Amino acid sequence: QVVLVESGGGLVQPGGSLRLSCAASGSFLSINAMDWYRQAPGKQRELVATVTSDGTTNYGDSVKGRFTIARDNARNTVDLQMTSLKLEDTAVYYCNARVTSWRIVVTDYWGKGTLVTVSS
Repeated sequence: QVVLVESGGGLVQPGGSLRLSCAASGSFLSINAMDWYRQAPGKQRELVATVTSDGTTNYGDSVKGRFTIARDNARNTVDLQMTSLKLEDTAVYYCNARVTSWRIVVTDYWGKGTLVTVSS
């Protein structure tokens, strides 16, 4: 089983920066990918960024060029560096990990989320 814990959420002004972190712990064979999603009130959950174990990254169109995802495979952590923040970036941000267990079963695990509020 895997537990994900996010940190770094808070209040930031438009145009500012914020870094989110997520740490994975537990027993598993490997983590195939680590992702960040977000969900604003009344809206669908959307993909923010993803990174695979080989370093391949992908970003949602709304954050491309402003956010950077970085993974530390040795520590099983993933960070999301957010810059040029906009009001519409306000959301609960969730960490996701796609994990292969020692039984060779692939499962998505989710953190409980961290709130990012962009406001002047």
